[in-house]
Amino acid sequence: MGTPDFAATALSALLSTGDEVALVVSQPDRPQGRGRILAATPVKKTALAHGLAVAQPESPNDENFLGQIKIIQPDAIIAVAYGRILPQALLALPPLGCLNIHASLLPAYRGAAPIQWSLINGEREVGVSIMKMDEGLDTGAILLQKAMYPTVDETSASLFAKLADLGAAALLETLTLLKTGGITAQEQDDRQASWARPLKKEDGLIDWRRPARALHCLVRGLDPWPTAFSYLDGRKFQFFTPEMVYQESGQPPGTVLFADKRGLLIACGEHCLLFHEIQIAGKKRLSVATFLNGQPIAGRFTPTP
Repeated sequence: MGTPDFAATALSALLSTGDEVALVVSQPDRPQGRGRILAATPVKKTALAHGLAVAQPESPNDENFLGQIKIIQPDAIIAVAYGRILPQALLALPPLGCLNIHASLLPAYRGAAPIQWSLINGEREVGVSIMKMDEGLDTGAILLQKAMYPTVDETSASLFAKLADLGAAALLETLTLLKTGGITAQEQDDRQASWARPLKKEDGLIDWRRPARALHCLVRGLDPWPTAFSYLDGRKFQFFTPEMVYQESGQPPGTVLFADKRGLLIACGEHCLLFHEIQIAGKKRLSVATFLNGQPIAGRFTPTP
């Protein structure tokens, strides 16, 4: 059970084992793009490419859907970024349980956006957890965890891909251990839990008074969505590929210190940030050098147009 690319990676890994995948469940096709054309989810596309049966109930509580699962009698149900809370009737069905890949080292970063918030908060260690699902949100007992260390220029996009691969490998290892009885689930310590709430567009508004290090994390954590942004001369600028510059400018935060082929250097509350890519509303993402071919950048960025 899953929907986005992160889940499709896990499905592909499962198919490589030779185990039977009796049914793939994904969210219904949704309109996408300017033309609002119905588009299949990445998980559905992967399933159809391998000739697998696909179910797309509007709700996992649908009686016909639950009846279909009961007929199959699966040994395990794998749910990865499915996007719906599973009912107890489903959780209690498979003998090996309903397993979930969560992109954090639980109980840290429960919720919808663990990858983004771990980068925004500057975590030096990230990872994945394989848990046995219960009726709570990311509160199930932990079966296996794998950690990794993000690079200094890691973005949410690059970390999604890495954790998808790590999670898929951890899932296969967990299933092997479950079959042999070589694994014991550990309950989470709720006292250590933190929450990774869904992101909003306004989370990307840059406060240049903050230290450059914090903004460096923010920009990377919000790439590719919703992106970090600020305003200059009434235009909205989005910022990408930041580089730390450990110098104090003596200028007010948000001031453009230079804009040339080296990039766009902006004063922060502490130290400075050098950006190598920017984008303005309605236009393509460009290198700063390319952007400057058509127009200069000077002045001071502000939180409002």
